[in-house]
Amino acid sequence: MLFAQSIFQSVLERLKAEDEAAGEAEEPAAHRVHGFSTGLAFDVMEGVSAASQRVGQAYFDNLGPEPGIEEPPRTVAEPEPVMPGHLARTSPEEIAAELAISIADTLQTLNEKRRTFAKANHPDSVAQPFRDNANRRMMIANLLIDEALRRLPR
Repeated sequence: MLFAQSIFQSVLERLKAEDEAAGEAEEPAAHRVHGFSTGLAFDVMEGVSAASQRVGQAYFDNLGPEPGIEEPPRTVAEPEPVMPGHLARTSPEEIAAELAISIADTLQTLNEKRRTFAKANHPDSVAQPFRDNANRRMMIANLLIDEALRRLPR
């Protein structure tokens, strides 16, 4: 059979013959992974996993309690967040005074002032009720610093 065939064709025929022989010898269980000697962790009795019985339920499992079910009452009352004093100052004049931008500022000092201001005032670092004020403060500070950068001598 090897005559008049390339090596590649003979290898393909041998592999095909081995597959046919292996297919006749043993049919692997549907819940098994070829090459593993044991089943997977999610397998339960008779190869039926619990998740496969609730096909569309996985999404709802992550949503939280069902609408008709009330959450248990919290035993410890969470205190209301208190707004830091600096977040109440949202006028451009107050923010300019905090930044203390001067004619002597360089590109490096202005960038450092921007980073320092953002560290204390970024909306992601404050409680949800105060994010509007923090966002407004950041916008004004960025505008003031951008204006100072634009006026720097080139």
